[in-house]
Amino acid sequence: MLQIAFIRQNTALVKERLAIKNFGDLALVDEIISLDDNRKKLQLEFDTTQSKINAASKEIGQLMAKGQKEAAETQKQQVATLKTTLQPIADQLAETEKKLQEQIVKLPNLPSDKVPAGKTPEDNITIREGGKIPTLHAGAVPHWDLTKKYNLIDFELGNKITGSGFPVYIGKGAKLQRALIQYFLDYNTNAGYTEFMPPHMVNEASAFGTGQLPDKEGQMYFVTEDNFYLIPTAEVPVTNIYRDELLKESDLPVKMTAYTPCFRREAGSYGKDVRGLNRLHQFDKVEIVQIVHPDKSYEVLEEMVNHVETLLNTLNLPYRILKLCGGDMGFASALTYDFEVYSAAQQKWLEVSSVSNFEAYQTNRMKIRFKDASGKNQLVHSLNGSSLALPRIVACLLENHQTEAGIQLPAVLHSYFGAGTIN
Repeated sequence: MLQIAFIRQNTALVKERLAIKNFGDLALVDEIISLDDNRKKLQLEFDTTQSKINAASKEIGQLMAKGQKEAAETQKQQVATLKTTLQPIADQLAETEKKLQEQIVKLPNLPSDKVPAGKTPEDNITIREGGKIPTLHAGAVPHWDLTKKYNLIDFELGNKITGSGFPVYIGKGAKLQRALIQYFLDYNTNAGYTEFMPPHMVNEASAFGTGQLPDKEGQMYFVTEDNFYLIPTAEVPVTNIYRDELLKESDLPVKMTAYTPCFRREAGSYGKDVRGLNRLHQFDKVEIVQIVHPDKSYEVLEEMVNHVETLLNTLNLPYRILKLCGGDMGFASALTYDFEVYSAAQQKWLEVSSVSNFEAYQTNRMKIRFKDASGKNQLVHSLNGSSLALPRIVACLLENHQTEAGIQLPAVLHSYFGAGTIN
């Protein structure tokens, strides 16, 4: 979340940047400042009253030591009166602090000054493209037909077991999933990321820490009896590993990677590119997360973008990198790059990765800090990216690499899959 001191000192800037993100309730900024003014007033009133109580209590002891019992009793009555006024002030202060917290977490992160203005995905800026869009043979088909032809995925069986958006991977389809996950993890660990295997459910504090709450309740599956959330991405448990931790400056950067299944309700997305693997409720993803010095986060963001781009190049997939406009960005992000891969059979671009810098938005919620050279505690910056999300990668691998003789897999997958062709 944003820091109240920053909001107070840069009110006009905060409103200007929120407008770039198309945030519709700029009056909330003034409300937050007003609540903070009231909080400060009540805090001063509480501290002043408490100081009077402390001084009077000290004087009681001195009067008793001098044998002035009558004067001491008068002071005791004054202390009792002051204490009756203190509790209502404390209650008002607690209520004001609660309201302030409830309101400030409604503000999204401010977009970086690098973020272009815009309201819809059409306003995103293509940074660069790579790879070559293949020319498919006559009779080429989309991945949902290929998965049936080669018995790789059974969507109807998933409907039977669970429901729409929960496919069942079979035989070589399951093996391809496993091969991709292992390859992605090896690629990340070879680049210096430490692998983690985190829980697939998190508590409310963890979901709040990374900004899923209170913004994305409708997108998350909730285990009501235990008050746990199924994770929408490994970013949530992995970043929370360092919640409430004070790091040394020499510990930075912290580089982490993890494979997890991801669970998303995708409320409101029905009818929007939902066929086959295009949009699922459960899918596999390998994630990268970095916790870095605040002076280095934009340098690290470019490093992570290059890392994902190189990975895509090894898969021989045509891709483009987009810088998201303000209106298409996530709640907690300061700057996001999306990667899209071209689906040759569907003739459309499909998002396969987002790489984002959250600056101190998440780490302020999670209280992840480091002690700098001067001994001062500072908030670190957090970043994350998909490296990679599997469903649409699999869809594009199958479609773009299909031939009349079978599906030719990229060379980097041969040793992981145990073969070069699916036939």
